[in-house]
Amino acid sequence: MWKDKNVILIFIGEFIAGIGLWLGIIGNLEFMQKHVPSDFVKSLILFSGLLASVIVSPIAGKWIDTYAKKRILLYAGIGRVCSVIFMLFALKYESIFLMICFMISIQVAAAFYFPTLQAIIPLVVRDEKQLMTINGMHMNISALSRISGTAFGGALLMITSLQTLYIGAIVAYSLLFLLTFFIDIKEEKRDISSYTKEKQRFTDIFPIIRGLPVVYTAVVLTIVPQLFIGGFNLMVINISELQNDPSIKGWLYTIEGVGFLFGAFLIKYIAREQTYVKWMYGLTCFIAFTQLSLYFAHVKWVSLVSFGLFGICVGCFFPMIATIFQTSVPKLYHGRFFSFKNMFDRVTFQVVLLATGFLLDTIGLEYMVVLFGVLSLLLIVYTMFRKKEAVLKGERAQIFIKDHEKM
Repeated sequence: MWKDKNVILIFIGEFIAGIGLWLGIIGNLEFMQKHVPSDFVKSLILFSGLLASVIVSPIAGKWIDTYAKKRILLYAGIGRVCSVIFMLFALKYESIFLMICFMISIQVAAAFYFPTLQAIIPLVVRDEKQLMTINGMHMNISALSRISGTAFGGALLMITSLQTLYIGAIVAYSLLFLLTFFIDIKEEKRDISSYTKEKQRFTDIFPIIRGLPVVYTAVVLTIVPQLFIGGFNLMVINISELQNDPSIKGWLYTIEGVGFLFGAFLIKYIAREQTYVKWMYGLTCFIAFTQLSLYFAHVKWVSLVSFGLFGICVGCFFPMIATIFQTSVPKLYHGRFFSFKNMFDRVTFQVVLLATGFLLDTIGLEYMVVLFGVLSLLLIVYTMFRKKEAVLKGERAQIFIKDHEKM
């Protein structure tokens, strides 16, 4: 694995891109804190970027499946570099409008970049058995880049200007763009002129998802960890207030992050392809348990154990479902599928975030986590009862796939 040039370039690129991303995020928060007094307006600015990425995701999916993936990565890289220029002008003129332009353009570039990257990984990995290891390492590097980027950005903010953060982001995205040139992707050549609109409809992915039982189950079960992740920051703040201990915030973030790194490293040794479904159910049950256990979040050791266990579970869960998607969904549909998945995750995250804020204000943390835990268990039970119907639909989906591949 470590002798594969493409894998190493992807890992280095992910780390550099992550640092650039988090430098930009810290800069955005600092800029809004200075120039946007309303929390509601701040949320609208952040939502504008999300909305733009959701709107372009269907187009991104079709393009990823139609055109050369390396070319899309390069164009997305150019888009990222150019988007930061909007922010430099926003700083100069103290313009909220230019910041919104930055948010929209950076999220549109991300809507093309991340699904393409997920579709590329199976193409550069020679042995499918290594996919779990690659996905685990990829997510660990993403987590490390988040830690490094936030620490580096925070330090820069203390000793230099806000403009320097965005210049650092431009440097990071430029390095990523240069590294992309050296990735060697072997794709099947397609006759674009004969690749008709009927063959590249974004909606074609839905019968594929419904008809592949393991894929449908994995998509539905991703909602379970999202119920925790979506309100993660709000819950940390609430637990800190509940325990009257500001230092607990740092401990919760740390123990969850360490747990994630450990889980992503562990899963490649304990899970086998034949047992993926069992592991999915087992891990989501544990995640539901961590949600329910936070009913006792006023007890310090309970909150620490819950966040640590959650970190381990999601560290195992996400590399495994990434492997399931890459190996189960036909490569012909990878672009559209990962664009849909990106869109699905973003919408779910925002819905959970809004629901968390509302429930914390109305019923409080203790009852909210019980509600989320019960909802998680209901989702798990739903996917279990749907298995037989999904298997029957799977046969029809395979026929659908074969018919499309012949066209």
